[in-house]
Amino acid sequence: MNNKKNALRGLALKGACAAVLVGVSGLATADQFGIQFAVGTGDHHFKKYDLGFVWDPNLTWWQIGDWHFALIGEAHAAWWHTDEADIHKNIGEFGVTPIIRFIKGTGAIRPFIEAGAGVRLLTSPTVSSDYTYSTAFQFTPVVGAGVQFGTHQQYQAGYRFQHISNGGIKEPNPGINFHQLYLQYNF
Repeated sequence: MNNKKNALRGLALKGACAAVLVGVSGLATADQFGIQFAVGTGDHHFKKYDLGFVWDPNLTWWQIGDWHFALIGEAHAAWWHTDEADIHKNIGEFGVTPIIRFIKGTGAIRPFIEAGAGVRLLTSPTVSSDYTYSTAFQFTPVVGAGVQFGTHQQYQAGYRFQHISNGGIKEPNPGINFHQLYLQYNF
């Protein structure tokens, strides 16, 4: 009796493992990953260099003609620099942002518009003696537009407007706005 129970448990475990592997392999073939590089300028003469890792799980919905909505996940590491600071001329920024994109579904060049909201952590909230963000934890809404292109739609280029502030968690909350251009390669 004990041998039959163990055999059934083993069979159930093997079946569950096989189902998970088949499911994960199916997701992996639908997923697309990319790397993104952005440069931008911001308030207070900040220059920004941003490296992003992008995940497109191929989640699409609400087809409108040849256009549809898609959900994209992004993780970012950025470096800010300004010559106006007297305390921190360089600030690091780390965070994640889910993006909703409205994109054309076919064609050699596929235009899109996008919007998202994420969170960021700054290496220092203090830039100068008279300019501070008061918290290292920040929120970041973004909006933008761009195009996807290439023989396998492996390239993207776009523009983004990004606002970063602590959302009023603590005062002062001056926020900062960035204008960025980005290039992306999808694997």
